[in-house]
Amino acid sequence: MHRSFIFLAEGFEEIEALTVVDVMRRAGMDIKTVSIGSDRKVTGAHGIPVEADLTFKEADFDGSEWLILPGGLPGATNLAADEALCDLLKVHKGKLAAICAAPGVVLAPLGLLDGKEATCYPGFDKACKEHGAIMRDVPVMATETLVTGNGPSAALRFALAIVAGSMGDNISRQVGEGMLYYPKTMNFYF
Repeated sequence: MHRSFIFLAEGFEEIEALTVVDVMRRAGMDIKTVSIGSDRKVTGAHGIPVEADLTFKEADFDGSEWLILPGGLPGATNLAADEALCDLLKVHKGKLAAICAAPGVVLAPLGLLDGKEATCYPGFDKACKEHGAIMRDVPVMATETLVTGNGPSAALRFALAIVAGSMGDNISRQVGEGMLYYPKTMNFYF
């Protein structure tokens, strides 16, 4: 299994980022938090400071499995404004995950949702549709190479879908059950 990265920009949605990191690490996955700024300290949308594992310039993205984008405002717009990150997303050969505003603000304008099923925070779906996405009104939409979520309340399901996309439904279910999450199915389409 290859290393995955979640990108933090000033104003990121804390629950969406930290839930993903927690769940992936519980599953034994190698995930690193990456500040897109010059400092490892990044403050979330609700004033929670987080010390990232790496800055963008310190990270080696070769062969990475997942590139993950939390939402939040202005976090998602700050991610979209980072040219180096956008260039990386466009050439990435692995899997992508984005939640809340990030599918509409970051992935859609880059053409990365064209013809793909996705979900996002209400109001950002227009940008996704304009860029060719097939929008679904569900908390989490998961395919083999793309996981999208609609907002903070879907953060745990979003994270478990990422785990399932790498390690399979059984591991995802075990991690979820260990956290007292009891879905009737690991189908993340509803």
